[in-house]
Amino acid sequence: MNASPLGITSKESQSRRGDRSSAKPIVRRALVGLLCGAASSIFLCSAVRSVGLGLFLGSLLGIAQVFAFFDLERGSAIDRAMTCAALGLPCWATINLILLPMVAGQEPQWTAEDMRSLFPALIGWLLFFLFLGALSQAARRVSEHFLGPESPRRAPSAPTKRTQVVILGGGFAGVTTAAHLEKQFRDDPTVSFTLISETNSWLFTPMLVEVAASGLEPTHIATPLRTSLKRTRVLRGRVTSIDLERRQIQVNEEGPQTGLHYDHLVLALGSVSNYSGNAAIAENAFEFKTLSDAMRIRNHIIDVFERAEAEPDLERRRALLTFLVAGGGFSGAELAGGLNDFARGMTADYLSLATAELRIILVHSRERILPELSESLADYAMRRMQERGVTFKPNTRVIDAEPGSVTLSSGEKIATETFIWTAGVSPSPILQELPVRHNDRGAVLVDRTLALPDYRDVWALGDGASVPDSKPGKTCPPTAQAATRQAAFLAKNIRASLLGRRLKPFRFRSLGSLCVVGHHTACAEMLGLKFSGLFAWLLWRGVYLSKLPSLERKVRIFTDWTLELFFPRDVVQTIDFDGSGSRQNEPEPTLR
Repeated sequence: MNASPLGITSKESQSRRGDRSSAKPIVRRALVGLLCGAASSIFLCSAVRSVGLGLFLGSLLGIAQVFAFFDLERGSAIDRAMTCAALGLPCWATINLILLPMVAGQEPQWTAEDMRSLFPALIGWLLFFLFLGALSQAARRVSEHFLGPESPRRAPSAPTKRTQVVILGGGFAGVTTAAHLEKQFRDDPTVSFTLISETNSWLFTPMLVEVAASGLEPTHIATPLRTSLKRTRVLRGRVTSIDLERRQIQVNEEGPQTGLHYDHLVLALGSVSNYSGNAAIAENAFEFKTLSDAMRIRNHIIDVFERAEAEPDLERRRALLTFLVAGGGFSGAELAGGLNDFARGMTADYLSLATAELRIILVHSRERILPELSESLADYAMRRMQERGVTFKPNTRVIDAEPGSVTLSSGEKIATETFIWTAGVSPSPILQELPVRHNDRGAVLVDRTLALPDYRDVWALGDGASVPDSKPGKTCPPTAQAATRQAAFLAKNIRASLLGRRLKPFRFRSLGSLCVVGHHTACAEMLGLKFSGLFAWLLWRGVYLSKLPSLERKVRIFTDWTLELFFPRDVVQTIDFDGSGSRQNEPEPTLR
């Protein structure tokens, strides 16, 4: 080994050059963010009513935005602008509603009158982030054109043999895993991915209630998988069996079974409705899991209104206008609130029906609804829903159902033509049949790295996996937030496994929860802060609009929401029912 005159070895010199080269992208990103933030702060100065503060916040947020989103190569400047604009609402709330009044020695400005007075500041924040997103994306392209890429692309260091990663499930967990694997192995052609899903689209389930309540067009919340995933082979089919010993998957694509070999297997099959073995409930209840379920519920509600309009018998008419939802979690509470708004709005088109005849009943097995939220917010949600006409039956279960009626654990029998089940889910039966360890609800047990302890190169996440939480004895909640963060983490661990590196343990900390419970009303807990009412509703829309996968979907949803402000919800029936309310020739939703 040769030493330089100053006593520095060649390895030390190479290390220092590596440190300097790794610092260059950081400096470039910081400069891009600083310049773009300063240029965009012209809108922020008016929002905070201070040139100095606006310039400081603009520069700081510009740098933060660039580091947060710089790795997102796909998408145009408009797409980045729309994504960034969604940050305007929470920043406006944090700065203008909370921090600035507190610095001035005043109370946070929570009232509707206060928020209306600060509405121009909200416009300023939205314009700031909109301009910042577009400008930073353009600045990135310019810097790459004149200065070259941040770092030269290195040859792939993965094994030379081809590796097949198979992902089972087309929900949040599966699709996000595939998307992040594409990023992790973007330069490595030796690793290929296959995603198996029962549909050809990815459903944005947080907005499923709005489809059932006729607030959104069904296809607007579903994104074609092949549009979202560029390197992943997508197979539409149903997994019928998994052989972990032979590393073989059997798929039935509406015909002969197809065998598929894997080197790495990702189990993201999600959950199905759990009726606790009650066949009567399973036969007579509407499910609420898929896009088809939401479309069927919407059309059924329109159908019972049509039948009630022509029904002379008061008891029969009362049953037609009674809607019962079982389960008071997020899905049940949001669905009850959405259907309540939809049904009461429809009475304007049915002259012989009155809102007083409507009954929307939420049955829940616990004392209070929304156990995922704090008690104060759950009580607020329940109170507001009661004011809007929803009836609650706490500490009660549905124990039996038959066509036209539902029996409760209290002994009460309710005549209804609409019974929707959201009271429980369980992992996919395919997962429960695997010869691995499960928890008491049938979820696959994994270790902190998301790997199955007894089988090499098999991973699980999402609703069908029991993932240890950072708190001893706790597991991650079966939510989309947890699933997407597990997916991003798992992609890194799969890459580490292929490269022979040490796997890292997954740690989860919830950023908060959002729940819409009716007309312009929501509840939110974000980073320890609690919000409710109109602001929480705006926050819900802003957060989930930003999480939609493409600019096209964002524009379509935003257009639907805008039209809803000026026009009533559509009551066109697209599924025909016979006189008993059962389906006839129900079409499957057509997704591109």
